[in-house]
Order: sequence, then structure tokens, then C-alpha cells
Amino acid sequence: MLKDKTVAVVVPAYNEESQILRVLETMPNFVDKIVVVNDLSTDKTSNIIADYCKVNIVESSIDFTVKRDQIENNPYNFADMIVRNILEEEEKEFTPGKTIEFPRSKIVLIEHSVNGGVGAAIATGYKWCRDHSIDCTAVMAGDGQMDPNELESICLPVLREEVDYVKGNRLIHKAASVVIPKTRLVGNSVLSMLTKIASGYWHVSDTQTGYTAISLAGLKGIRLHRIYKSYGMPNDILVKLNIGRFKIKEIPIKPVYNIGEQSKMKIWKVIPRVSFLLTKSFFKRLFLKYFLRDFHPLFICYFMFFSTLLIDIPLLSRLIYDYFVRHLVNDNYLMVSVLMTLSSIQFLLFGMWFDMQDNERLHVE
Repeated sequence: MLKDKTVAVVVPAYNEESQILRVLETMPNFVDKIVVVNDLSTDKTSNIIADYCKVNIVESSIDFTVKRDQIENNPYNFADMIVRNILEEEEKEFTPGKTIEFPRSKIVLIEHSVNGGVGAAIATGYKWCRDHSIDCTAVMAGDGQMDPNELESICLPVLREEVDYVKGNRLIHKAASVVIPKTRLVGNSVLSMLTKIASGYWHVSDTQTGYTAISLAGLKGIRLHRIYKSYGMPNDILVKLNIGRFKIKEIPIKPVYNIGEQSKMKIWKVIPRVSFLLTKSFFKRLFLKYFLRDFHPLFICYFMFFSTLLIDIPLLSRLIYDYFVRHLVNDNYLMVSVLMTLSSIQFLLFGMWFDMQDNERLHVE
């Protein structure tokens, strides 16, 4: 325990037989539970964990049924009963698997029966921690790239109830541009910029780091089964947290590479997929947060930006065609296009400014 509160670490693992022992052996003593989620590895990851614990294992299926308080069946509780049914159906949407318990050990191993992806593995670990009312749940990858000595600083803001989500930031470190591979650095910068816009957390950077901690309220406040199942999970969860109006904080951490890990992420394949995810997430956040739940003028600004942009694109295309093909310029088209261009830029800037102002209170220094 830390600050008299429970701490668990979710360790997503896929073919980490060479690194998983390093993660387990260096885990700080204040960690109460280590929830390793083996995402159908094809190597000896599970066996290595079992050997490390040196005890007999007891297998059981994952309990996706959460014990809920009984609700009296009457007209006044109809809405509560609907919510209860929805939550029970959501339990069935997690990646299937089984738990392996190690008596007298703080390690819990969850074995996926299908390969769900790193996001799905973290969602399964999050679910276990939520259902067991863990106060602070951190994530440390199974490849050993996260310094265990930094775990306390990651967890403390959550345990002090200052924020609901803490994420590490490697880019603050002076050696970041030297240690982090150049392709990773460029890809990270692109996705960080897109994530700022999509999530509304305009002050975050290094959005691809998985070294994070989340409060129990945060786990209960987002739909865990809908966390993006692949490498876009850190970006997706930021959008979900912003929709729920949860406060976040960034903690400086060291970039760790070349310790024997083997990266499974192909950055140039990840960027298009995550970019598409963030585009959808941006519109979802605008609709849910600023139209459906609580109307805000920035919704109008963004709506007018896209409307004027849709009008301006064919006008600009026509002007370009006339100028280069027909060698003439239609003054009417030119005036309307200039007006639409200036209007779209103005609406975009106002929308972004409103967005920054509204979300300023959700970022803690």
C-alpha cells in the first residue's frame, strides 16, 4: 500500500519471455497486486511467471459478473434497471480468458483465449482492478521499458486525490531526442498533436507513452470494454477521460530503450489507424460533451468551420481549374472563396480557443 491506499499494476504481455522477469523482480514493494495479462503469447511467458512464483496454480474462468445491489422493480426505478441491464451486457464484451491465481503471491495472471491487442489486455486488467476496488491502478508494459523507480511519482497524484489520471512524459527529458529513435520521435509528435485536438487536453504531449496511473473513479467513469484494442489505446482513453471531465497530470519520466525489448509496433502503420481513430473521437467528443450533455458555443464554432470549409473547397477547386486551364478568374467566385476561407479560419480559431479555455481546469500542473 501507499498512503494507506491499495495500488495495483497492470502488465500487458505478449511474447515477453525475455523481459517479463525483469518487470516482476523490480516491482516496488508498495504494489499490492501485479495483474499480468498474457494476450495469447506463443512463447513461454506464462510458464516463466509460474516458475517465478514457485507455487501450484489454481485456474478459474474470469468472473465477468459484477455483484450489484438489488433494485426494487417499480416504475420509479425503471431507468436504474435499464442501466443495470446495460452494464451486465457490457461485461460480455471483454476479451475472453481465464485467471490463474498464485497462493501467497501478489501476482494475478489473466490468460486471454484470443489475441485481443495491447489495449484489450489493459482493459481486462483495468476491469479486474475496478471489480476489486483498487484505489490506484498503474500500467507497466511487459517489455521492461518503464523504470520501476518512477512508479511512486506516477501514483502519488492519484493517491492524493489531486487528479484521476497521470501519464508519464518522456519528451521533457533532455536526452529524449538522442535516446528515442527518430522515427518514433516523429510519429509520437504527429500523434500527440492530433491527440491534443481530439481529446481536448491541449497541454499533454508524449501521448504514446503507456506509463500511466488511474483512479478507481476514473475506471468506473469510462466504458472499459470500448477502449481501443490496439496501440491507439493511450490516445483513445484520453478522449474518454475528457468526455467524463476527469482531471489529468503529466509526470516527467526517463526514456528507456535498448534493454533487450523487441518493439512490436510499426509506427508508419499505426499512425494512419490512430489518426482515423482520433478523427472519429474528435467528433464524438464534440457531440457528447458540447451538444448532447452540456451545450457550449464551441460546438457552433466547429460546426460553422466545417460548413464553410465544405462550401469553400469546391469554390477553390473551380478557381484553380479556371486559372490554370481556362486562364481566367471569375471575380464572383474569388470574392466568395476569400470570404469562406477567412470565415472558416476564424471559426476554427474561435473553436480551438473556446476548447482550450473550457479544458484548462482539467489539466493540473
